Amino acid sequence: MHLDKFDNSHFDRGKPRWVETLWRVLEGLLFNSWLPGSGWRVMLLRLFGAGIGDGVVIKPHVRVKFPWKLRIGNHSWIGEQVWIDNLADVHIGSHCCISQGVYLCTGNHRWDLDTFDLEARPITIGDHGWIGAMSKVGPGVVVEQGAVLLLGGVAPGKLESWSIYGGSPAQLIRKRPQIR
Repeated sequence: MHLDKFDNSHFDRGKPRWVETLWRVLEGLLFNSWLPGSGWRVMLLRLFGAGIGDGVVIKPHVRVKFPWKLRIGNHSWIGEQVWIDNLADVHIGSHCCISQGVYLCTGNHRWDLDTFDLEARPITIGDHGWIGAMSKVGPGVVVEQGAVLLLGGVAPGKLESWSIYGGSPAQLIRKRPQIR
């Protein structure tokens, strides 16, 4: 690769630079802080264009790259030190748990190209999905309804509904009962 040939000018950030700068300042001073409380974090995300459902809990020290590219359904939890690195859309369903230290990464570079192009693909986590602590979810991953990624798992592809996955890369361990 030749990093001097890298050109990211085509990437659509979704909002003007001044909005992104304002978000970065508020995220650094308030949102990604130790300050307790979830309601004001939800309000701040909504103010910057995130679609956040009712009863969502967002713990301290959470990072969100672009709030306007984030959707979270009703009654979902985002644990401490979660990093939502959403260069592309991230959709988290209802009744989901994103445990502490999880990294949701929608972007990567094309290692096979000399120009090291940036490539961003969305992440979708279906209703009742659970991403275990310290896990990583890669670009383009779909976590279907009720799927679980165990502690420290790495999900590079689709996790089928009502199944439990673990390891790096994540492998199917077993099916799980459906929640009614």
